[in-house]
Amino acid sequence: MAGRWIEQWEPEDETFWRETGEKTARRNLWFSVLSEHIGFSIWSLWSVMVLFMGPEYGIDPAGKFFLISTATLVGAIVRVPYTFAVAVFGGRNWTIFSALSLLVPTIAAFWVMEPGTSYTTFLVVAALTGIGGGNFASSMTNINAFFPLRKKGWALGLNAGGGNIGVPVVQLIGLLVISTAGAAHPRIVLGVYVPLIVVAALGAALKMDNLRPVQNDTGAALQAAREPHTWIMAVLYIGTFGSFIGYSFAFGLVLQTQFGRTPLQAASLTFIGPLLGSLIRPAGGWLADRYGGARITLWNFAAMAAATGVVVHASGIESLTVFLVGFIALFVLTGLGNGSTFKMIPGIFHAQGIGRGLRGEEAAAYGRRLSGAAMGLIGAIGALGGLAINLAFRQSFASSGTGTAAFWCFLGFYAVCFTLTWAVYLRRTQAVAAKPQLSYAEV
Repeated sequence: MAGRWIEQWEPEDETFWRETGEKTARRNLWFSVLSEHIGFSIWSLWSVMVLFMGPEYGIDPAGKFFLISTATLVGAIVRVPYTFAVAVFGGRNWTIFSALSLLVPTIAAFWVMEPGTSYTTFLVVAALTGIGGGNFASSMTNINAFFPLRKKGWALGLNAGGGNIGVPVVQLIGLLVISTAGAAHPRIVLGVYVPLIVVAALGAALKMDNLRPVQNDTGAALQAAREPHTWIMAVLYIGTFGSFIGYSFAFGLVLQTQFGRTPLQAASLTFIGPLLGSLIRPAGGWLADRYGGARITLWNFAAMAAATGVVVHASGIESLTVFLVGFIALFVLTGLGNGSTFKMIPGIFHAQGIGRGLRGEEAAAYGRRLSGAAMGLIGAIGALGGLAINLAFRQSFASSGTGTAAFWCFLGFYAVCFTLTWAVYLRRTQAVAAKPQLSYAEV
C-alpha cells in the first residue's frame, strides 16, 4: 500500500493553495467524507438493530441500552490509535484499511442477527461495530492537515457533518426495511452496507493522497495532553458531539420505551433529529469562522439547556409532540455546536503560538502540530459522552420507567459547559485587550 505520497504541503501559502492545494484538498475531503459516512453508519448500527429485536429475542430495554452503550464505548476508545494511524500509514492508506475493516462487524452482525442468539454474542458483535467510530478521528486528523486555518471551520464541519449523516441514513434504511419487509428481516439492512463499504475503500484507493509532511510527533501528543485547553475542549465536546451521538443511538429506544411506539413508528421518527443535526454541522463551522467559535459555542449551550427544559416538561405532561419538538431542537443545536467547537481547537493553539511570539507560518505550524495531536484525544473523550448519555438513560428507565431524571442531568451539564466557555474563552477578552494576540474570543 505504498500509494500516492505528496512530499510538500504548504496550505498557508496563498499561491500554493490557489494553484495546487485547494483542488487536491477538496478531492481528498469528498472521499474522506464518504468513508467516514459509512463508518458512522456501522458504528450506529445497533441503534437500528434494537428496533428489530422484539420479545422473541428476550432482551429488555436496559439490555438494549447496554448494547448500544458497548458500541459507543469501543468507538470512543479506538479514536485515539486511529488519530495516530494517519501519520504512520498515510491518510489514503489508512482510509482504505479502515473502510475495509468495517466488513468484519457488518458480516458478523449478518451472521448472528436472529432470535436465540445469546446476549453475550450480541455484546461482542456490538463491540465490533465500535471500530466505525474510529474513522472519525483519522478522517478529521487527515483533513485538518490539508486545509489552511482560515478554511478549517468549513472543511472540518463539512467532513464531520457528512460523516454524521451516516447515522440517519442507516436509520432511514432500517425504516425502509421495517415498513416493507417487516421487523423480522434485519439482515437486509446489513446486506445493503457490504457493497457500500467496498465502494468507499475503492474511492479512497483511487482518489485520495498521503501527505509526507504529516508525521506522528510524540512530543506534540504529550504536550497536547498536558495542555489545559485540550481538556477544556474535551468537556465542551462531550456537551456537543457526545450529546449528538448519545441521542442518536438512544432516540428510537426512548420512543419505544417511554412513549410505547412500535418499531415502525419509532423508526419513522428516529432519523429526523440525527439528519438535521448532521446537515447543520457545516453551518456551525461557517458561523465559527465568521463570528468566532467561542461566541457561537456559548450561546449554543444556552439554547441546548432551554431545549432540554422543553423535553423535561414534555416528559412530565407525557406529550409526544412537545417531546419531539424539544428533542429535535436538541439535535439541531448539537450539530451547530459540533461545528463551532471543532473550529475552536486549531484556532486556540494557533492563538497560543502567536502569544508565544511566533508569527506567520511558524504560528500556523505550531497550531497544526498541537491541534492535530489534541483532536484525537478530544474526539475520544467527546464520544465517551455518548456512552454516559446511554448509561444515564439505562439507569433512569430502570429506576423510574422514564428518561426525565437523565434529562435533568443533561441540563445541568449544559449549564456547566456554558459557564466554562464564558470563563475561559470570553471573559478574558477584556482583561487582555492590550495584548490581543492572547485573546481566544475569535477562535
